[in-house]
Amino acid sequence: MKRKVYLMILLLLAAMLALAACKPAPAAEEAAPAEEQAPAEEMPAAAEEVTLTIGFTASQTGKYETSSGRQVRGFNLWMQQINDAGGITLSDGTVVKFAAVSYDDESNKDRVQELYTRLATEDNADLLISPYSSGLTAAAAVIAEQYGKVMLTTGAASDATYKQGYTQVFQIYTPASRYLAGAVDLLKATDSAVSKVAFVYENSKFSTSVVEAAKAYAEEQGYDVVLFEGYDPETTDFGSFINKIIDSGAEAVLGGGHFQDGSTFARQLYEKEVAIKFLALLVAPPEPDFADLGDAAVGVIGPSQWEPLAAFTPDFGPTGDEFVQSYTAAYDEEPSYHSAGGYAAGLVLEKAIRDADSTDPEKIKAALDAMDLTLFFGKIKFDTTAEAHGLQIGHSMVYIQWQKDADGNLAKQVVWPADGATAEVLYPLH
Repeated sequence: MKRKVYLMILLLLAAMLALAACKPAPAAEEAAPAEEQAPAEEMPAAAEEVTLTIGFTASQTGKYETSSGRQVRGFNLWMQQINDAGGITLSDGTVVKFAAVSYDDESNKDRVQELYTRLATEDNADLLISPYSSGLTAAAAVIAEQYGKVMLTTGAASDATYKQGYTQVFQIYTPASRYLAGAVDLLKATDSAVSKVAFVYENSKFSTSVVEAAKAYAEEQGYDVVLFEGYDPETTDFGSFINKIIDSGAEAVLGGGHFQDGSTFARQLYEKEVAIKFLALLVAPPEPDFADLGDAAVGVIGPSQWEPLAAFTPDFGPTGDEFVQSYTAAYDEEPSYHSAGGYAAGLVLEKAIRDADSTDPEKIKAALDAMDLTLFFGKIKFDTTAEAHGLQIGHSMVYIQWQKDADGNLAKQVVWPADGATAEVLYPLH
């Protein structure tokens, strides 16, 4: 009996010891109260840096060298500024920077197709910028669409490229169909008695599309188109065309093509003292180098995609003055509208990436489709219909004329539209 009682006491003691061992220790003995603990230090996640490759060609040689060079300088300035500022930061912390891959297209259409294929397949460019000129851009657009690469086109005004059913190509410039319409309006507002108009133009995709649209518009306005003739792009002697202008009795001449032919045409018209009242040429007059013609430049009018005098109030990017200052500081030359167009293409790309908050090409494309903004370059908005996807529908031209200031120095003045004019039009030409 005593043995049983003894065993029971031992078992009871063992149970009590086991319970004591399982009971948790007081919180004060385990750790300091929560309010006395130092917070755990969180290490910030390192931001991911992504470099997007932008591919394009430039006409480092050939007929488009001057305008193409300025376009590329404008785009490169934008890219350098973005990278120097630390890139574009997305909401998830991703930092987007840019690198360019570029080749000399030699102002040659065949080279363009070869090189844009290389950019898309070998260089794996994420995004594309067009070459300069409508003809070269049309060749590049085929490749951009084939490989599904978003391409911003600048220095290319032809409407036709955007009526091929493409979905990847977006135009910065005012379309060619609206390029010279303002010049016709200016002529009518200046001298309603003029009735005979001649069109003499370069046989190129861009120039032809411009003058065909302008001819139709001029005829709608009641003008008699007494001469409508194209010249070969390599033309340097315009004597036969000038004789036809004289014989036609034309009072106004519109046309031209690019810088070299346009400046030569204007000089020869002046040297032969052709008695026309109004001269409006494509591309050449807005270029700063046109002033090298001296007195032959006086009175010549040209449509411009942008001018430093044009005071647009941007809702994104720098003002016109800020762009001019940074461009001049970088390259020691006055920017032309080609320079501004290259820079504007970069701004549009930047805004699309910011709006998309992504580097996904499909999201960037959607942001471009939805874009409606004003830059220092002017308004930007794209057609999103299947019939003309990517065609620029927001931007409008300004028209400049070379005039002499009080000191006899040549200077550009905006003469149309009237609400943006900085001087009255010099009329008649001679």
